[in-house]
Amino acid sequence: MNYQTFFQNRPTTEIAQDLLGRMLTYHGIGGLIVEAEAYLGKKDFAAHSYNGRRSPANEGLYCEGGHLYIYAQRQYFFFDIATQEKDVPEGILVRAIEPKIGIEAMIKNRSGKTGPLLTNGPAKMMQALGVTSRKWDLANLADSPFEIDLAHKIIPREIIAAPRIGIKQADSYWAKAPLRFYVAGNPYISDMKKKNIQENNGWVLTK
Repeated sequence: MNYQTFFQNRPTTEIAQDLLGRMLTYHGIGGLIVEAEAYLGKKDFAAHSYNGRRSPANEGLYCEGGHLYIYAQRQYFFFDIATQEKDVPEGILVRAIEPKIGIEAMIKNRSGKTGPLLTNGPAKMMQALGVTSRKWDLANLADSPFEIDLAHKIIPREIIAAPRIGIKQADSYWAKAPLRFYVAGNPYISDMKKKNIQENNGWVLTK
């Protein structure tokens, strides 16, 4: 399966859930995706493309599925992937990964932060990966240093659908819509409480 096939021709919510348990790397360091938010385009009050908003800053959402939409808020960077055909501006924000490859490099990039604080949020994740600009915004994922392993996947024991984080809008429906998907019991989820961490970090482990 290639990126174009994976990121098109099915609902964005389905793609977001399918990303969980897949390895995301940047220049060879990274980890398993454990949390992702779906944004449903022009109708979605919380989406950057709500009501057809379009500018050079959010053009990545209007690209074909599999293209990157990397945006900045203050000094922080965020990793989105467009998920539909061209000019249908839906996408997924990858919020968190469970570090697996190059952990020492990620700790250095995060100024010594370790454990869940290393990557338990979208800006933390990008900082840990060493992303310091929007250079790869608009790039096809296949042509960038980012890589998502579509050939292998670790299966979550349970996927939770919950409201997205930080959506404080007047439209209560979209603020509460269960469009954030995460691996239940994984310690690297943005707001995971220690008491809710599960054995094997919420993964189904096979021999």
